[in-house]
Amino acid sequence: MGLDLLSPARWGNPELIMEEAFRITLAIAVMGISLRLPRAFIRREWRTLAILLGVLMPLTALVSGAIAFGVLELSLLAALLFGATVTPTDPVVASSIVNGSAAKKNLSPNVRYLISAEAGSNDGLAYLLVMLPVLFMTRSGDSAVGVWLLDIFLWKILGAIVLGVIIGAVAGRLLHHAEDRHSIEKSSFLAYTLALTLLVLGGAMLIGVEEILAVFVAGVAFDQFVGAQERAAEKNVQEAVNSFFTLPAFTLFGLVIPWDEWLRLGWTGLLVVVAVLLFRRLPVLLLLYRLSPSLGWRDAWLIGWFGPLGIGALFYTTLVVGYIDEGALIWTLTSMVVFASVLVHGLTASPLARRYGRAVA
Repeated sequence: MGLDLLSPARWGNPELIMEEAFRITLAIAVMGISLRLPRAFIRREWRTLAILLGVLMPLTALVSGAIAFGVLELSLLAALLFGATVTPTDPVVASSIVNGSAAKKNLSPNVRYLISAEAGSNDGLAYLLVMLPVLFMTRSGDSAVGVWLLDIFLWKILGAIVLGVIIGAVAGRLLHHAEDRHSIEKSSFLAYTLALTLLVLGGAMLIGVEEILAVFVAGVAFDQFVGAQERAAEKNVQEAVNSFFTLPAFTLFGLVIPWDEWLRLGWTGLLVVVAVLLFRRLPVLLLLYRLSPSLGWRDAWLIGWFGPLGIGALFYTTLVVGYIDEGALIWTLTSMVVFASVLVHGLTASPLARRYGRAVA
């Protein structure tokens, strides 16, 4: 950006470029997460995940929206939209936090899997929260509620779950059948999960269901049919593919950072960033963790803090930025929060993981 050698504005529509790049990156990331989770983890931890996704996620959106509404001159619906876009924890950044050597040494597998599972699933489910204020901005009240229930919830979300289960299960059975008949080489498997990701992503977009959720569910369904040897291969190839897509995506973000708009917001923008990072998740989870059978107060502190923002928040912002007049301000705010989250959560991941490890030892 400083040398003006790469400018997405000269490549075409920057919002469309970012949207598609972030969509593919998210799909690859959530597939990788779904394949790293133990087979029975979601079934075993369904109560905790229900709290994280069904209670914490909407409350996170409300808290973030309230902060923006109270500090900046945003309309109520625009503030709620901002709150929704910064709700999903990022699977890309979360993977780097829970897979590092410090995390594996100091964090229990259950905590690491909870952070990963939440990040993988809430990127798709956040679509419910993002589209609700958008519909109220573009339609009448009764019409907005009806469209949200029928089109967004019943078709896009539940349809994505059904599509993911069907394609993932069929793909898993086909691979298992091919291996039983010795008609597939081990090296052939390395491209299988990537092909599955792109198949589900494209199929979901063609029929109009939520594509990121569909990919995550497909990975979970597919994982039920593969053995330990294949799971090791999946992890290796997915980590390599994640890096291949993640690094360019964050480079693209670096190229489009709106520095001038950040400076114009000044101290009010910085206040929103600090307040969102401190209060969007941690206080809420400290109030909720007792409802979970598997979370202690130390787990709540850790999971409440490590709710990193990244590609997921940027994707939803580019998706809806053209719907409203305040879209440019929402993009500016979201990019500031994401930038700060990547720095702060990245720098605190290892020290806090070691401190957590010493506390529970």
